[in-house]
Amino acid sequence: MSTGIIVGIVVAVIVVGAVVFGVMAVLRRRRLQQRFGPEYDRLVGERDSRREAEAELTERERRVEGLDIQPLTDIARTSYAGRWTSIQEQFVDSPADAVSGAQFLVADVMTERGYPAGQQDQDQVLADLSVEYSGTLDRYRAAEEISGKAATGTASTEDLRQAMVHYHALFDDLLGEPADQGSRIKVAAESTTQQFTTSEPEEMAK
Repeated sequence: MSTGIIVGIVVAVIVVGAVVFGVMAVLRRRRLQQRFGPEYDRLVGERDSRREAEAELTERERRVEGLDIQPLTDIARTSYAGRWTSIQEQFVDSPADAVSGAQFLVADVMTERGYPAGQQDQDQVLADLSVEYSGTLDRYRAAEEISGKAATGTASTEDLRQAMVHYHALFDDLLGEPADQGSRIKVAAESTTQQFTTSEPEEMAK
């Protein structure tokens, strides 16, 4: 075999390898974009490069795969749904306390599911949640920000109402919807949305 043929084969292998690598990178990028949605765009904007952001998202996936994430039992799901209803009813008389209760309830559900929500590193909590709940992650961030304002007494009633809606979005995702209870949970979710969509506290009491 001549040297020219050998060189040609080597070049062909390199070109094919580069094409395969490029295709794999594109497929990986699309998968991460689909899985993380707005969280992908947010992280790309914050990091020095797209590659760095994608490496971090991939690491998040590996970390969550190592956690013992489990669905809730029917008994636990029913219990948490009942607790949410009680907190929701509390909003009319004590909005700030209701928001605080919703915050702790969401953390309790996360902990029972297997997420280390009790840790002090809130950024890590958000990173863990982003793997499966990127669609409601920004709403959870907004709820947490309002909770911080509520703790200092600077949150308005409208802010607190928004926090309840945002917390419920993640709460509903974490609860899940088993086939035999999907209709009941859907009705409860619609009830929450309807209650907190109104801007008048007096209407919420009806």
